Amino acid sequence: MGEEEGMVSDVKSSASEKTNPKLTLLPLIALIFYEVSGGPFGVEDSVRAGGGPLLSLLGFLVFPFIWSIPEALVTAELATCFPENGGYVLWISSAFGPFWGFQEGFWKWFSGVMDNALYPVLFLDYLKHSLPIFNRLLVRIPTLLGITFSLTYLNYRGLHIVGFSAVSLAIFSLCPFVVMVILSIPRIRPMRWLVVDFKKVDWRGYFNSMFWNLNYWDKASTLAGEVENPSALRSGSGEWTDGYFAEVGMLIGGFWLKWWIQAAAAMSNMGLFEAEMSSDAFQLLGMSEMGMLPSIFASRSKHGTPTISILCSATGVIFLSWMSFQEILEFLNFLYAIGMLLEFAAFVVLRIKKPDLDRPYKVPFQTFGATMLCLPPALLLVLVMSLATMRTFFVSGAVIILGFLLYPLLVHAKERKWALFDASKPAMPPNISLEDHSVALQPRVTDEASVSLLSELSSLKTEQEPSQIMEGVLKVD
Repeated sequence: MGEEEGMVSDVKSSASEKTNPKLTLLPLIALIFYEVSGGPFGVEDSVRAGGGPLLSLLGFLVFPFIWSIPEALVTAELATCFPENGGYVLWISSAFGPFWGFQEGFWKWFSGVMDNALYPVLFLDYLKHSLPIFNRLLVRIPTLLGITFSLTYLNYRGLHIVGFSAVSLAIFSLCPFVVMVILSIPRIRPMRWLVVDFKKVDWRGYFNSMFWNLNYWDKASTLAGEVENPSALRSGSGEWTDGYFAEVGMLIGGFWLKWWIQAAAAMSNMGLFEAEMSSDAFQLLGMSEMGMLPSIFASRSKHGTPTISILCSATGVIFLSWMSFQEILEFLNFLYAIGMLLEFAAFVVLRIKKPDLDRPYKVPFQTFGATMLCLPPALLLVLVMSLATMRTFFVSGAVIILGFLLYPLLVHAKERKWALFDASKPAMPPNISLEDHSVALQPRVTDEASVSLLSELSSLKTEQEPSQIMEGVLKVD
């Protein structure tokens, strides 16, 4: 009976794998590109907030070493160690337990939904330079809804489609900037790069803009389970607002380049939206598979996509799209910063508590060096949070309290069986799950045959008595 059920389970799992195409390397690279950057669209605010181009240029030269590289290295080590959907939720759960894993997932999901709400806004900010009608609420709101519904449907159709679309969108979005750079070479005046007016510097806006443009490296980890084989212009700084690159294109190449950049901005924001929604949806799927959320969040469509998780993310985007770019930016950065502090802490704790954890990629530092690697970005996170407004503190505090209340509520619902929960994937990588969790149930096993047998036994819906299972293990020994 147990063998038959095991065979049926194997058939179901193999069928599931066939209906859920995996991401290959090139689409994965394109999705990471859109998770982190998506091109230069959205960096204009850093020039305005920085009082000129100098601080913006210095920021993009220095911040990657302080922030992007450490975040990418930590993500590479932990994502290869925990190659499942859910990403950082698994890391935090393994280091600090499921309560903090849930909080991490809730904060990051909320931050991701806020981030996704930016892209329809950016899309219209570019179009309104040529079509001022999009400044009117009666036109702007239906357009935002139409963009959100259309891109949500594309995400529903499959992650592999999103991945290959991201490749095409990336190429199309970057081409006009290659042309613009070539055309602007005769007009380059390096002395203009040094312009800065410290009286006009908005430090809060500057750090929030720089941080947003260079973060989100860890978002790719939430898709790990789906991966196969894991200035020339005389313009004032105040003119550099969202969508200004289109005006730059007109001044350099004419209206044709302006329209090309606007089209590229539209495509880029589509790619950004799709990449962010994919990671948010598969994060909820991973949390459901871990038993943190009802199993309905793990249900997949015929295209292999988590339907309910996608709809939840899309709903959040619709409610947040009415906010301004800067408002959304500050809220999402604050929540993201809290989550990243927890990730850096988990990175160090796992190095100390579980030094023998299988790490296919390991940051080439010992524990002390790994801790020092996390120190500069952690200080940057504290700085970004300290510059937040009281409104941001209030909104973020409300989200944190909501997360604290949701966890015991979901645990209670699980115990009372108010909803169906599943925990098909534990909150730790396979190489430590047996050692950490089977010892309490079975005697210590030292040979490979016994480990294999225990693995098979654990997958069956056992109708045998515990003594019969133990007898089988002893016979192998």
